[in-house]
Amino acid sequence: MEYYLYIKSIHIVFVVSWMAGLFYAVRLFIYHIEANDKPEAERNVLRPQYELMERRLWNIIAVPAMTLTLVSGAGMIYVNPLLLKADWMLVKLGFVGGLLIYHFICQRIIAQLRNGIYNWTSTQLRFWNELATVLLVAIVFTVVLKTAIDWLYGLVGLFIFIVVIMSAVKIYKYYRTK
Repeated sequence: MEYYLYIKSIHIVFVVSWMAGLFYAVRLFIYHIEANDKPEAERNVLRPQYELMERRLWNIIAVPAMTLTLVSGAGMIYVNPLLLKADWMLVKLGFVGGLLIYHFICQRIIAQLRNGIYNWTSTQLRFWNELATVLLVAIVFTVVLKTAIDWLYGLVGLFIFIVVIMSAVKIYKYYRTK
């Protein structure tokens, strides 16, 4: 138990790093997609630059941070196995599973963009980016509130948060296209 707080501190640092990598990666995807609308000369400069930035961000920040987040999280559970008996921890792990799926879909998007496959629009990617925000909010509230949370109110609040975020993306798109 004496190392628990050290492991927890490491966990928090790498969660922040992982989330920063995910948020920035999707922004790069958006810019990468929008480069297709540029004149050919500009597009030929931007695409390789975005591919380089995406690869470096992913391999130097996002993947190592995800790995260290998972290792330190497992370390906390190893040091305090009673965590697995807490309902809030099982809910958190469910959201973390969603975040892992999100991560690997982003990894697939990087590969597709590198191969010239553009299956997403910039608007779809803006919505996609907000999913990471929703998962982060869900994880933080679950961890901080633990058993004090009323799950029904929590789900309603999360739904309202999703609606607000999606509306903001739509409003942004409206003003951006004007």
